[in-house]
Amino acid sequence: MITFELKHVCKQSGARYGLLHTPHGTFETPIFMPVGTKASVKTLSPKEIKEVSDGLILGNTYHLWLTPGLEVIKLHGGIRGFMKWDKALLTDSGGFQVFSLAENRVIKEEGVYFTNPKNGDKLFLSPEKAIEIQEVLGADIIMSFDECPKIDATYEYMKKSVERTLRWAKRGKDALTTDQALFGIIQGGLNKDLRKYSLEKTVEIGFPGYAIGGLSVGEKDIEMYEMLEFLNPLMPKDKPRYLMGVGEPTDIINAVIHGVDMFDCVLPTRNARHGSVFTTEGKIQIKNKKYELDLTPLDKNLKTKISKYSKSYVRHLFREKEILASRILTYQNLAFLKDFMEKIRTAIKDNRLLDFKKEFLYNYLYTKK
Repeated sequence: MITFELKHVCKQSGARYGLLHTPHGTFETPIFMPVGTKASVKTLSPKEIKEVSDGLILGNTYHLWLTPGLEVIKLHGGIRGFMKWDKALLTDSGGFQVFSLAENRVIKEEGVYFTNPKNGDKLFLSPEKAIEIQEVLGADIIMSFDECPKIDATYEYMKKSVERTLRWAKRGKDALTTDQALFGIIQGGLNKDLRKYSLEKTVEIGFPGYAIGGLSVGEKDIEMYEMLEFLNPLMPKDKPRYLMGVGEPTDIINAVIHGVDMFDCVLPTRNARHGSVFTTEGKIQIKNKKYELDLTPLDKNLKTKISKYSKSYVRHLFREKEILASRILTYQNLAFLKDFMEKIRTAIKDNRLLDFKKEFLYNYLYTKK
């Protein structure tokens, strides 16, 4: 099981600094969690993941269920034994695949019927099955099975979906046989009444932590921020709050100001594989020709083991499709976010997060000077 300590609230912004205690370590929050979809943060070894994270990472229930399958994971004693990871883990429930595989699934009260896009096999995932899989995977924190409706779904559909997700949350909690920390997920799209209802009823069921799902799925940034601002005073103050699927630095700092403690996203690793790099002087695209003769490091202000490589060299690797390019860029993006979250936590403790946000937006070129 986990426990959460709210240690400080920033006097300037209302943002939260806390400690998340898990069976595999204690972590300062706010925290960003790299995504290891298939028991691997793409291109990095477990040792390197420790270097560029705070030690809490994600695994994907749906993908690991399909490949390599529960039998293989059981043989290794869970994800930790499988990937040789001795820190903390969180697994999602597979619910997002209900959203992302819309053309290959049918949602019913009992669960979701899938067609495996790789081989056409018929699959079924229910709240109970999601819990069973996550118990085998063995993460410290596991997620309730939910539906993530389209952001533009009708009110009628969204309400039915919220009600079904609540029933699924109760079924999943009832099915849990371990002491893993099962988080509830709040849905409701951009409708404040449905969000409030989802939150209140999810809290009534009772969970050690609460996730906000169904955002960062196509809505405008301002719409996400307004919903987080609305939910902030309604959320339990003594439980961790997890905003699912958000990894853009500007979104993270705004969400922290609205009371969020935990984040995850494939953005930094996926962007790296497309040549997009977070640096302390802004985002750069390493494919650009202007870096062909640039002998400076990717990030002159962030000293890591990859600082010895020039932009010119990394550009060459990327253009030649060398695997080392993806490794270097992934390392940089995650190292940036680790450093960014540390600076956010310091600013919260110093009661100056709004000042830090202003400096960040100016100095890091996420807005025009």
